[in-house]
Amino acid sequence: MRLFVGLDLPEHVRAALGDLVAHLKSECPKARWVRPEGMHITLKFIGEADSGKLDPIRAALETVHSTDPVEVNLRGVGFFPNERRPRAAWCGVEASPNLAPLATCIERALEPLGFPAEARQFVPHLTLARSNSPDGLEKLPSAVSNLKTQEFGAFRASEFHLFQSFLKPSGSEYKRVATFPFVTTEDESGPEKSTTETAKEDS
Repeated sequence: MRLFVGLDLPEHVRAALGDLVAHLKSECPKARWVRPEGMHITLKFIGEADSGKLDPIRAALETVHSTDPVEVNLRGVGFFPNERRPRAAWCGVEASPNLAPLATCIERALEPLGFPAEARQFVPHLTLARSNSPDGLEKLPSAVSNLKTQEFGAFRASEFHLFQSFLKPSGSEYKRVATFPFVTTEDESGPEKSTTETAKEDS
């Protein structure tokens, strides 16, 4: 199983990002554009895991809590590794200070199960497009020069999700495996789990 932990997006944010992608696709048709239904903010990429580890992973994630929800604002468009040689386009994520500690808690909870923490600092972002070709995204920096401070919506998250990723020729498909409310309250007896339909992303 190929797994990761992430935040889902509300529909009004997906709609705004969907409009953005539709607007930019014509500039770079060779790039692999993410479908709105597959967009998410990754908190921890777990990678390949034996199905026998699914229950221990769930149990570990149930221990992750925060005193407050995470406030998220999506703003601007940028590139990895840079604008001169773009291989991926992303939407910037501005979040409340408790998002990074939440991601760190998730990593620490999963480390005893054999999933090491990332060496790189956690930098939240939302991928819009990828390309392995030098000319795949070359026109995009100039096309989005007026979008560096554009806002695409804000939301409050009080739960994160465990997703399973399926790699297919048509693009990756994501299935929500479990949901974990992470804001602690006096009446909270434990996180609920749910599954949802599969979402697709070109990648």
